[in-house]
Amino acid sequence: MVAKTFTVEEGWEYMKNNGILKLIRILEGLSEPSFTIAESMMLYTTVYNMCNQHPRPDNSEKVYKKYQEVFEEYIIPKVLPSIKEKHGELMLMELVKRWVNHKVMIRWLSRFFEYLSRSYLVKKLDFSPLEELGVTRFRNLVYLEVGRNAIDVVITLINKEREGQQIDRGLLKNVSDFFIEIGSECINCYEMDFEALMLRDTSEYYSHKASKWIVEDSCPDYMLKASECLKRERDRVSHYMHPSTEKKLVEKVQHELLMVKSKQLLEKECSGFCALLREERVEDLSRMYRLYHEIPQGLENIASIYKEHITGEGTALVKEAEDAATNQLCGLQVLIRKITKLLDKYVALVKDLFSNHSLFNKALKEAFEVFCNKAVAGRSSAELLAASCDNILHKGGNESDEDIEETLEKVVKLLAFIYDKDLFAEFYRKKLARRLLFDRGANEDHEKSILSKMKQQCGGLFTSKMEGMVTDIILAREYQTKLVEYLRSNSNANPGFDFSVTVLTSGCWPTYKSFNLSLPTEMAKCVQVFKDFYDTQTKHRRLTWIYSLGTCNINAKFETKTIELIVSTYQAAALLLFNSSDRLSFSEIRTQLNLTDDDLVRLLHSLSCAKYKILKKEPNTKTISPTDNFEFNYKFTDRMRRIKIPVPPVDERKKVIEEVDKDRRYTIDAVIVRIMKSRKVLELQKLVIECVEQLSNMFKPDIKLIKMRIEDLITRDYLERDQDNPSMFKYLA
Repeated sequence: MVAKTFTVEEGWEYMKNNGILKLIRILEGLSEPSFTIAESMMLYTTVYNMCNQHPRPDNSEKVYKKYQEVFEEYIIPKVLPSIKEKHGELMLMELVKRWVNHKVMIRWLSRFFEYLSRSYLVKKLDFSPLEELGVTRFRNLVYLEVGRNAIDVVITLINKEREGQQIDRGLLKNVSDFFIEIGSECINCYEMDFEALMLRDTSEYYSHKASKWIVEDSCPDYMLKASECLKRERDRVSHYMHPSTEKKLVEKVQHELLMVKSKQLLEKECSGFCALLREERVEDLSRMYRLYHEIPQGLENIASIYKEHITGEGTALVKEAEDAATNQLCGLQVLIRKITKLLDKYVALVKDLFSNHSLFNKALKEAFEVFCNKAVAGRSSAELLAASCDNILHKGGNESDEDIEETLEKVVKLLAFIYDKDLFAEFYRKKLARRLLFDRGANEDHEKSILSKMKQQCGGLFTSKMEGMVTDIILAREYQTKLVEYLRSNSNANPGFDFSVTVLTSGCWPTYKSFNLSLPTEMAKCVQVFKDFYDTQTKHRRLTWIYSLGTCNINAKFETKTIELIVSTYQAAALLLFNSSDRLSFSEIRTQLNLTDDDLVRLLHSLSCAKYKILKKEPNTKTISPTDNFEFNYKFTDRMRRIKIPVPPVDERKKVIEEVDKDRRYTIDAVIVRIMKSRKVLELQKLVIECVEQLSNMFKPDIKLIKMRIEDLITRDYLERDQDNPSMFKYLA
């Protein structure tokens, strides 16, 4: 291409007359044909020639400034006045129209002046590209003048739509696009100008609405309105705003409608969260969860109220049981059933309505821990739960196997909320022992089933001793079968009546008193026979006899008839003394049986002062004293041919609690030593915290007790204090 010689002014005159003015006439809608290819090429060539004139070889900068002036000469006298003279929606329409025309103008002029971009602007990095310069001129000359007014009109239209009026969404979409396009890398007009003002106005709008609705509407109605508002705002963004606005806009609406009024809304007296729970308004509760779940930390207040509500209901059940427990065991069983029913109800709510959210599971757990660890009628929750399990597993119930399994599942779930699981385990072991030894259990499969559930809940160590007890009973049956075969093959060893022995593993079963009871000849022979038999089975085990757990069936011949008596081993031993003596004193019986006074008093009271007076006592009082004398009551009679004579029960609660407290000291010692052996050196506070964490799965340790055990371990040379820092402890290997 050869440069034609003419001045820049001459070239610009040609550009103006044949290019720029024609383009303006086209933009203004006048009858003007579009540019032909030849015309476009001629205009491009003219720009080239203007930039490459002699004697000055490069007039590009001058031409660049002329390009810039084109926009100013068109916008200031023509475009800006046409926008300013209109108002409201008409102003927005004119603004959009002028912006569309301006983009067309930029496109055509960029083609005409393309040589500047290719040869001059690539070297001048501080100069804006042609397209960017065109946008900048419109921003500076038009947007800065009418932009705020346009934003106000848009916000007014948005609020009209919020009030239910129809608006031109297409127009707002075009204006929104204008705000986006008119910005630059450094200036985000959409976000900094329009979005900021729109969000501020949105806050004010919904703040006013919330203040009005919270007074007028119930909680469900308020939530319906809030849900609908959020839906419409999202729809609004999808139609005429940038997608990035949705999150910010929704957060503003959520804050004003849901968070600011959260306390008032949730605590509305007749329709708040607690009322919805009481009335089981499933749909409303689900809507409340969905609304607040979308808000960071939005569920915390609801979960807190959920916890308080459950705590209140559970505590009321406990108080009701405390006040109305005429029959304690019956009342406590009713309480357990009510608590399990309450647990089922609120677990279902968490699962079905609250998507099993961790906050609500935590609230549920903490709430049940509050009232599940309250004492009732002087009995700890651990003891109460163990008694409930015993009642379910006891013989004589009318429930089917499926019902028992379901009930056991629910009761074991309550164990998760009990702090003193070790105390529960000890009470449960005591009751399990009685069911197994006296054949009071409903079904051995149920025993195994509940142990399996406990094992899953609390770990294998928790149930290991109980499982050992069940195993002992199974092995005892095998031993009994072998004993029968032994007696059948050794007729000389047979004592002449049936007897059975249950061999227990000492480490699994609760501890029992072992007295050196002087057995009558008949019973002593049974003991010797079993010893001889057991020696044939094993040579490395020593038997310790626990007579207090035994039972006997003996025939008593009275004047009227013979009655079979079901008695304990101690009772049987005492009664058999009267086969050889018509009258015995308290001291004689004590000497012959080798029992303590306390045990003998209980024993003789059951035989002479209770419902069945098998022995006559002189004097005939209701208490036993060391000076009393006893005779067999031949005149005793009863309509039954078989009767059970109970022994007054011993309250083992105190003993169980003492044993658990003793075991806790050993457990704490072991945990402290294990931690210190691993850490070697540790601060007191951190040691205590770690102890609490490791022990909390079995019981809630007392901080003072932990510190006492630390001091005890120091005296026993397991630990020592740091000489420079008394709160620091060292492990002594």
